[in-house]
Amino acid sequence: MEKSLTMKLFGKIMKKGILLFFTIISLSTFAQKKNVPQELDFYEIKTIPIPKEIYLEVGGIATMPDGRLAISTRRGEIWILENPYQQENHQVNYHRFASGMHEILGLAYDNGVFYCSQRGELTKVSDVNRDGIADLYEPIYQFELSGNYHEYTYGPVIDKNGDMWVSLNLAWIGFGEGKFSKWRGWFVKITKDGKLEPFAGGLRSPAGYSFNQDGDLFYGENQGDWVGSGRVTHLAKGDFAGNPGGLKWAKEPNSPFKLTLEEIPDNGNPMFEAAQKVKNLKLPAVWFPHAIMGISTSDILQDTTGGKFSPFPGQYFVADQGQSKIMRMGLEKVNGVYQGFCINYREGFQSGILRERFGLDGSMFVGMTSRGWGSTGKDEFGLQRLVWNGKTPFEIKEIHSKPDGFEISFTKPVDENSLKKISSYALRSYIYKYQHQYGSPIIDLKDLKIKAIKVSDDLLTVRLSLEGIRQFYIHELKLPGILSQSGENLLHETAYFTLNQIGKETESETTNKLLALEVEKKTELKVEPNVKAVSKQTKQSAGLISDTEANALLKKHTCNACHARDKRVVGPAFEEIAKRKYSDKQILNLVYKPNPANWPEYATEMAPMSHVPAGDVLKIAKWINSLGNRKELENRD
Repeated sequence: MEKSLTMKLFGKIMKKGILLFFTIISLSTFAQKKNVPQELDFYEIKTIPIPKEIYLEVGGIATMPDGRLAISTRRGEIWILENPYQQENHQVNYHRFASGMHEILGLAYDNGVFYCSQRGELTKVSDVNRDGIADLYEPIYQFELSGNYHEYTYGPVIDKNGDMWVSLNLAWIGFGEGKFSKWRGWFVKITKDGKLEPFAGGLRSPAGYSFNQDGDLFYGENQGDWVGSGRVTHLAKGDFAGNPGGLKWAKEPNSPFKLTLEEIPDNGNPMFEAAQKVKNLKLPAVWFPHAIMGISTSDILQDTTGGKFSPFPGQYFVADQGQSKIMRMGLEKVNGVYQGFCINYREGFQSGILRERFGLDGSMFVGMTSRGWGSTGKDEFGLQRLVWNGKTPFEIKEIHSKPDGFEISFTKPVDENSLKKISSYALRSYIYKYQHQYGSPIIDLKDLKIKAIKVSDDLLTVRLSLEGIRQFYIHELKLPGILSQSGENLLHETAYFTLNQIGKETESETTNKLLALEVEKKTELKVEPNVKAVSKQTKQSAGLISDTEANALLKKHTCNACHARDKRVVGPAFEEIAKRKYSDKQILNLVYKPNPANWPEYATEMAPMSHVPAGDVLKIAKWINSLGNRKELENRD
């Protein structure tokens, strides 16, 4: 009896102790998570409700001076929204202004009328009798069409002179082709009286573009044939952006340049080598590494809100359709050439982003669609508003190139010790192939060695002197060990700088040579194993790969940008891949050299991912192959 009571009492004490232990652990974990910065702590995504009967597949957005918002859709309609800012209440009223048009992928509002790009026409849409419904549809310019599904037409963007700019997508027949319809693969300017002037060529899928405050034109390009990865390019008149699909029209008398397909080298060397032979070939201002910084670059906006939209006025915000996110881009000019960096800004939108437009209050309206294209955002379409709450995160603020490295500034003072540790940085550079094949693997990957570190007196800037910076290459700058003075981690620790030009040292830099300040020489930078060096640890991992370990690898190598476990995203679900019964080595080979013929029902081809260590790919492959028969494998063990 005594023994029984004692055991019951001991059991109660143990239960309370275990409960207390897990409570402490949970609180500790919560406290730790609370200190980790998240995007939603600074940038709120507000969803604008859409009535169930309206398929608002957003193709264009135009803010109106009276506070209303206009939306064009892929279904050929223009809707006008009242109370889109939801200031007084959450009720948003939708009114259909126009209909019966063909896939409107751009919208502008000027002097009381709308201008939009249908597939085959730039159209002026007016409400003559002012009853709130369009009653006059006037063609400004009609484009040729072949009927190919991929001949999208984007725009217009209206410049300060009132001229309208339109970009024309190539057709797709297994590769980009522009010969079926005139000026496909080109940027064109259309004057008020309807005259077309070709401006620049070499485009593939130019879904988004805009002019900056200086009047310079930038456009975003999607990865594909002749496009190793997503990129943003500054275009001047007569530039050739790289895809030769539309070069048939370079023979026209009014073409701003003369060039033929036969003059384009197709040897898989980097684009900058081709540019030494093709004088019109324009290199990107900023590369957006594929699957890391998006997969389908779309709209571009420079922050001209005077500090209302973001803590980064004057910088650019680049949307991605496939990964349903917005990235930040900073530019500089060296020797008259644009170059700069990109870094993540805000992810988690409800569908694939196609359009961005600033509202009257400085917030950003984000229009989305994913039908036929796929996206990480689960919805088929959507409309949201991105709002900054005025709080400034601890972030990389700007990056500027120097003759021997980079100068990185931050939004808050940084802990000096973390800045001076070589282990706080992981730096490397690489580039992509310029070729007719779809996409490109990362090539010529090299680690960068830090020679010297100099910290500014205000602890807001660090100057890195590096061994091995390379002109024309993408420089990956990862700062995992950098902390603010208050101990905060960076909201985003990795940026990618495209170094088109290397400037000369100024006199002050020459007389003020960098000294290696307390650099920890004992700490070596971590180098990932290459393809041939599959580690012994990988060979020994014959057991199951846990979901936790697999998810960490999928996130690390951005596989979840295009794939999910049990549903189709941009690519097939992992469970569907498991049904194919590929061996682990077959999956490894397909990751390094994809075969689109295996998945003909998917429009977006997978890019080669040969930069991912073989050991990690084999672990992911083992996990994929376990999805179909996990229980059987567990019983076998």
